[in-house]
Amino acid sequence: MAEEAANSEAGTGGIMSRFVSELVGSPLNIALLGICAFLLYKIVSSNRKSAPPPPQEPELPRMKKRDFTLEQLREYDGKGQDGRVLVSVNTKVFDVTRGKRFYGPGGPYAVFAGRDASRGLALFSLTEEAIKDEFDDLSDLTTMQMESVREWEMQFTEKYDFIGRLLRPGEEPRDYTDTEDEPSSEEKKETDKKTD
Repeated sequence: MAEEAANSEAGTGGIMSRFVSELVGSPLNIALLGICAFLLYKIVSSNRKSAPPPPQEPELPRMKKRDFTLEQLREYDGKGQDGRVLVSVNTKVFDVTRGKRFYGPGGPYAVFAGRDASRGLALFSLTEEAIKDEFDDLSDLTTMQMESVREWEMQFTEKYDFIGRLLRPGEEPRDYTDTEDEPSSEEKKETDKKTD
């Protein structure tokens, strides 16, 4: 067994030495190797020189906190004058403008721009059918789907600016102070009761 392994290694070494000697034994082969090495160098060096980054849009000032009706939220689909994009998740409204390449026009999640994305996120669906044009209380979602919505809400909270709440029909907007980031814990409990 050991003898077979030694013969196999010697055979492999013999093949490699014959290959190398054949490769460098002819001036034509050396010239071709040089050309291949030069082309490989050009390919690698051109990949390192990346195109200049596209000009960045000026960052928009932070939006003042306020509550939105569905109609008001639709104005922020990224197609407006300032290009701002807002998305609602579980009645919270987030400014996702810095993620515009995802949520803005032409982005993979553009269907959520200026809309309540809760149902689409719960169902993992990017279709227009997953997003309602009237207030969606999410009452028909399963426990697992609501848990998914809450997880998405937490991710949006960590990544994007909280702007306000999505109002239910007939609900009055509240006044926010400049230092207030989110609704109080009592309001959160009230919102969670309404969505469960």
